[in-house]
Amino acid sequence: MIFRAIEDADLIPKARRGDVEAYNLLISRWEKRVYNYLLRITGNREDALDLSQDVFLKAYQNLRKLEDSARFAAWLFRIAHNEAYSLFRKRKPEAETAAAEFPMADRAGSAFPIELGIAVRGALDRLGPEQREAVVLKIYQGFKFEEMAEILSCPVSTVKSRVYAALEILKRDLSPLGTRGESELPAI
Repeated sequence: MIFRAIEDADLIPKARRGDVEAYNLLISRWEKRVYNYLLRITGNREDALDLSQDVFLKAYQNLRKLEDSARFAAWLFRIAHNEAYSLFRKRKPEAETAAAEFPMADRAGSAFPIELGIAVRGALDRLGPEQREAVVLKIYQGFKFEEMAEILSCPVSTVKSRVYAALEILKRDLSPLGTRGESELPAI
């Protein structure tokens, strides 16, 4: 990661001067991570693709405003965060209607490893948007708490609180039925 950061830091001044190849290389390095982040917080492939394009266009248009090239990843993910939440604000009435029409699936645990991915996805979907985003940034994207605080524009303590609370919820939701504190069937 250190080697990549040095390379990105070298490419950014070139891209600022209009070197399209340098910017294309930056895109190729970051497009999958940005897309995966957006996919996990939006839950929709088309939205994630559209938002990814918007993110890289805005990043290109505002690259001169980036003060510290070493902070490129956090800056880029902040743009992605802003774009996703703009979409959420535009669609809020739609989402409330959809939630009423399609209630959440049963939370029964899964015993088969092939279903684990589905169970994790379902558990993530049940988290609030702020907690889900914190988990995605920490677990799936590997950001440090300080970088996450920059991306989310909140204190590090808030980021930690969101991550730890979300992990507790995920632990409860994904644990086997017998360890959730729910009553077990009586022995026959």
